[in-house]
Amino acid sequence: MMMKRLIFCAMLFVPFLSMAQNSLFTPQQMPNSVFFLPPPPDTASMAFKYDISQYQWGKEQRKDSARVAMALRDAVWSLATICTEFSVPFGMEITEKGTPAIYNFLKASIAAADQARILPKAHYMRIRPYAFYNEPTIYPDDEEELRTNGSYPSGHTIRGWTAALVLTEVNPDNADALLARGYEFGQSRVIAGYHWQSDVDAARLVASAAVARMHADKRFIELLEKAQKEFRKLKIGN
Repeated sequence: MMMKRLIFCAMLFVPFLSMAQNSLFTPQQMPNSVFFLPPPPDTASMAFKYDISQYQWGKEQRKDSARVAMALRDAVWSLATICTEFSVPFGMEITEKGTPAIYNFLKASIAAADQARILPKAHYMRIRPYAFYNEPTIYPDDEEELRTNGSYPSGHTIRGWTAALVLTEVNPDNADALLARGYEFGQSRVIAGYHWQSDVDAARLVASAAVARMHADKRFIELLEKAQKEFRKLKIGN
């Protein structure tokens, strides 16, 4: 039964597994939120009514062209997106050539955090809001592919919140700006129409648990220390 579930999970998330193939962790080595978080809200619950109200809030935010532009950028599933969007709050451009240690640390962190979404998504297979309402999102490129991909927790939010947390460890002086951007990265998924608010809220907890697990791994600590050393050197140089 477990082997069948693992095969199913791998097939379900093939489109999003490329970055995670060289992860420091497997899904089974990450904290499994099925055991430490409640399930997504029942459609008859007050919590789901809040999800509905937030879905409407997200649609209202689409009147703000600048916020829509951010949500569209955040929708692109790539490490390049993470590097670009977090370079400003980080206070330094993050690139493979310019900041190799920081880049590799961020890449490893995101790949590891990606593992934490696989089991709960496959377990709950929650319908996404745009599919629930049969309405378009602001980013149609992913609609067909994600229509049958579980909504809870939000994978994009896990990545954004993970980036905010780990980059804060490299540049703690910019913690407020990094965490603010990480928060908005998740809210972008509500605005785009791809996730319920409870998907996003749960994802932040999943990411926090994943980062905590990473800190128990010597390889992760070594990457962190190299990133911190590189940041200090570049900061002094500037």
